[in-house]
Amino acid sequence: MLSLTCLGGAGTVTGSKHLLTHGDTRILVDCGLFQGLKNLRELNWQSLPLAPADIDAVVLTHAHLDHCGYLPRLVAEGFKGAIHATAATRDVAELILLDSANLQEKDAEYANRKGFSKHKPALPLYRVVDAEHALTHFSETALHQETALPGGARLVLRRAGHILGATTAQVDIGGMRVVFSGDLGRYNDPVMHDPESVPLADYIVIESTYGNRRHDPADPFDALGAVIERTIRRGGTVVIPAFAVGRAQMLIYGLWKLRQAGRLDNVPVYLDSPMATSATELLSRHPDEHKLSEHEYVAACSAVNYVRDVEASKALSANRYPKVIISASGMATGGRVLHHIAAFGGDHRNTLLFSGFQAAGTRGRKLLDGAGQTRIYGQWMPIAAEVTELPMLSAHADSDELIRWLSGFREAPRQVFIVHGEPEASEALRDRILRDLNWSATVPRQDQRYEL
Repeated sequence: MLSLTCLGGAGTVTGSKHLLTHGDTRILVDCGLFQGLKNLRELNWQSLPLAPADIDAVVLTHAHLDHCGYLPRLVAEGFKGAIHATAATRDVAELILLDSANLQEKDAEYANRKGFSKHKPALPLYRVVDAEHALTHFSETALHQETALPGGARLVLRRAGHILGATTAQVDIGGMRVVFSGDLGRYNDPVMHDPESVPLADYIVIESTYGNRRHDPADPFDALGAVIERTIRRGGTVVIPAFAVGRAQMLIYGLWKLRQAGRLDNVPVYLDSPMATSATELLSRHPDEHKLSEHEYVAACSAVNYVRDVEASKALSANRYPKVIISASGMATGGRVLHHIAAFGGDHRNTLLFSGFQAAGTRGRKLLDGAGQTRIYGQWMPIAAEVTELPMLSAHADSDELIRWLSGFREAPRQVFIVHGEPEASEALRDRILRDLNWSATVPRQDQRYEL
C-alpha cells in the first residue's frame, strides 16, 4: 500500500515536506522550514511524526529555505540517507543552509546578550556544523535520467523554472507514479527556462502560491523603473527586500536592462547580501540553468556595487543619498535588510519595494497590509516610507500558468493534491482544476494521510 502524508506545506506556503510510504520504504520530498506566523514557526521545534532515521531518502526539488531549511535538523536528529538534487540545487543549498545556520546562531547570541527572548538561554534550531553535516548527504542527480531510490523506487527530475536548479520530481513507487511540482516558475521568464511538461502521472502534488491570482501582464522591468524613478525624484532611497537566490539576480538583470534603455543612469545600486553575491556567482558555474549569455550576466553583475562586510553595510544605512539597496531576506524576516528598513522606513521620501510573495505573519506581509510600525530586534520602528510591491516580478507561476503546466499531462491523473498555498489560494485552484480540466482535486491538511 502506497500512502502520501503532507508533513508541511499544507494550508500554508512554508515548511514543505511530503512523505511517500510504501511498505518499509519512506521517501520525503522536500524538507523545508516553516516561516511567518508564530504558530507555524513553532512547528520547526516539534519532532516529526516519524523518526528521521526511518526516512530512507530525501528528494529536494529546489533550495529555497521553505523547501530545504529543515535538512540540518533532520540530519542532526538521525537521518542517514541520501538527499537527491541537481548539482545547481546542491550549490544553492550550501549557501542557503550555511546562511540560515549562521543567522540562527547570531540571532540566538543577540537575544541572549540583549535579554529580549523568553527562552533562557535562546538556542538556534541548528548550528553551522549541522548544516555542513547535512551537505555531505547530497547526491547529485541529473535531469531527465532515471535514478534509483530505496525500495525499488525511481526518480526523474525535470526543470521547473523558478530558481537556479529547481525541478519537478517524478517518483515511481509501488506501481504508481507520483509527480511533485515543487515550486513552478513563470513561462517566458527573462532569466529562467520555462517549466517542463510531464506526460503522465497517477497522482500530482502541485503548489498553489498564486492559485487565486493572475500576475499583472505589465512589463515588470518598466514597473520597477517607474517605482525607482519617482522615489529618486523626491530624494529617497529604494530598499528592496529580495530572496538572495532568484529575485536578487532577476533584479540585477532588470536594473541593467533599464540602464541599457537610458533609464537610471545616475542611480547607484547596492547588493547588500553576502549570500546573494555568492548566488550571483553561481550563474557562471551553471550556464545551462538559465537563459542569460555570459556577456549579459557579466555586464549586469558588473553594474552593481557589492557590500561585503558589516561595516560597509552600516555605512550604507547611514548614507542618505538617493540609491537602490537590494538586500535579503525577501520577506524581511531577518538579515541585513532589517537594518535598512530601520534606517529608511521612517522617512516618507523612501520606498520599501517587495518583489516576491509575502507569507502570512511575515514582516513583509504586515507592511504591505499597512502596518504603521514594525518591530526590529526588540524595538518598534515607525514606517512612513512608501510601501509597495511588484507581484509581476514573482518567480511563482500564477493561476493561468499552473493550469498551463497541468494541461501538459496527456491523461487525467487519479487525483491532484494542492499544497504550498494559503487556504484561499489552494481552494481557488481546486475549483479551477475542476472547472477547466474536470479533474478530481483535494487540499490536504497538515499530517493528513492519503492511501493511494
